Amino acid sequence: MSVANTFSQLKERLSVFWLARTEQERKFLTVGAAAVLVALVYALFVDPAVSGRAQLQKQVPQLRQQAAELQALALEAGQLAARPAVQVVPMTRDSLAASLAARSIVPQAITLTGQLAKLDLSGVSFASLVAWLDAQRRENRIAVQEASISALAAVGQVDATLTLRQNSDEAGTGAR
Repeated sequence: MSVANTFSQLKERLSVFWLARTEQERKFLTVGAAAVLVALVYALFVDPAVSGRAQLQKQVPQLRQQAAELQALALEAGQLAARPAVQVVPMTRDSLAASLAARSIVPQAITLTGQLAKLDLSGVSFASLVAWLDAQRRENRIAVQEASISALAAVGQVDATLTLRQNSDEAGTGAR
């Protein structure tokens, strides 16, 4: 069977079906088919376009605000990149002792050897020690090279032996 032959048989069946209906049935079928066609066109073409447009109208102000924020952040990043690198003060025995004293930490011993500093701390608050190390990392680019920390019987108190190293190159650790 060819496609043309199948199509002609289908057309003939529809014609027989259509002629077998009364005039009133034909009107009902025509109105029903038109209603189904209109609903199908609306569902496939009109509704997605209308709802998509409404959704886009809601999103456009938010997207514009986000774009403005991104532009402001990009401008700020450009300005920060143009700033010269912060020069780090070299690590000294006095500077370490002063910063420790500011946190109420009393070192047992501070030994400096080249770029390394060794600190012996006894009976210090662990929270104060961690806060001091974080401040040194951010402000002076001092990182812990080696650490030995022992908990004491008193809650939150530790004995610590730290070896610190200062990163003084231009690239740094990215912390300023």
